Amino acid sequence: MTIHSPTPFTGSQGERVAFHRTELSVILSLYGRMVAAGEWRDYGLSTLTDVAIFSVFRRTAEQPLYRIEKRPKMQGKQGMYSVVGMNGQILKRGHDLKTVLRVLERKLIRVVE
Repeated sequence: MTIHSPTPFTGSQGERVAFHRTELSVILSLYGRMVAAGEWRDYGLSTLTDVAIFSVFRRTAEQPLYRIEKRPKMQGKQGMYSVVGMNGQILKRGHDLKTVLRVLERKLIRVVE
């Protein structure tokens, strides 16, 4: 796990975008459920000047399965949160983090025999 900056908001001069504590709580709650289900095993956290990224891995040495991104500059447009798949395709984008993460929660629903 890598945390570069505690700055929770915009990417102004010299500052980095980061997830706020409440946002991380929502993300880590989903992460814990997916780890318990055996779907995910590791994560990485990156803070850059224009985006914060929570990457999810099945194995440490692989490319991320999903990236949960926060881009404050997109807040007024399509929403600042997005879930990006392994191939770079945006799976869901929106203004509410919990709603955006529902695209990943569907993987927890399985047929029980």
